Amino acid sequence: MFLWLSWSIYREIKHQPDLKKVWQHISESFHSPLLWNLVAVIILMIVNWSIEAFKWQLSIKKIQRLSFLKAFRAVLSGVSFSVSTPNRIGEYLGRILYMNEGNRLKTISLTIVGNMSQLIITLLVGVAGLIILLPQIETGHIISSIWIRVILYGVITALVILTLFYFRLPWLVKWIDRIPGSGRYSWLIKALEDFNATLLLQLLSLSAVRFIVFIVQYYLLFRLFDVPILWWQAFWTVSVSFLVLAIIPTIALIELFQRRMIVKTLVGLYSSNELGITLTTAGIWLINLIVPAIIGSLLILSIKNIFTNKGEINNDPG
Repeated sequence: MFLWLSWSIYREIKHQPDLKKVWQHISESFHSPLLWNLVAVIILMIVNWSIEAFKWQLSIKKIQRLSFLKAFRAVLSGVSFSVSTPNRIGEYLGRILYMNEGNRLKTISLTIVGNMSQLIITLLVGVAGLIILLPQIETGHIISSIWIRVILYGVITALVILTLFYFRLPWLVKWIDRIPGSGRYSWLIKALEDFNATLLLQLLSLSAVRFIVFIVQYYLLFRLFDVPILWWQAFWTVSVSFLVLAIIPTIALIELFQRRMIVKTLVGLYSSNELGITLTTAGIWLINLIVPAIIGSLLILSIKNIFTNKGEINNDPG
């Protein structure tokens, strides 16, 4: 996996437009007084995945307790699987490798809840950004007024439904139990009944903090690569770009082009520095996704008990 990731990353970067010009600008940025912005972005990457590890710890604590370090390693391993799957669904496989036998399949439903909290924040802030940027988007003719309103109302509807399901997980479990033939699989989602309002709000709060970390990373790199944009402009344009990426099917390993086009289109409402926007997008992609994925692929090599760990906690009734 490490070799495959490395080769895929090399090919993705090699096919980027104006590569020589990009590398020249990157080398010049290392002599900039704002170089500390890059250091801060790398530190925030660690903060970002640490928050995600803590979220996962909270989500699974009712079925198995993990140390923070083990949860952090599981999250990074999940990233290594997720970057090559649509909308990063492969992250579940990487995380369950660190769970005891009997808890692995149950972990998937709990992980989905944590991801759901992040999606709710993304949709919520993205919709707010879409409303705020609506006049500029219409003036810039990025998309027709009719379509932007269809998207807006569609996302709001999805957000309301998703939020209702999120805060009614016990009801959802009972509803699934009533489906004929579902009883034999109900043990996979029974743990969802342990999610109370306090825990769900904690997950939402942590997801909101992660979202802010993402925005700060973008703003720091915008500054480093001479993209003249105000903090509030960066906040809302990047928020809308996250919304778009959440809606369309993507594969993280090859989504750099999509990210670059979306961010360039939105940030282009306020800045004409396309190269700086490209460098920022590529920097976030490398630091937040590719570096953790490579580390995660190496961490998987240290797992010696994938199929042999019986564990101390096994709640599988089968």
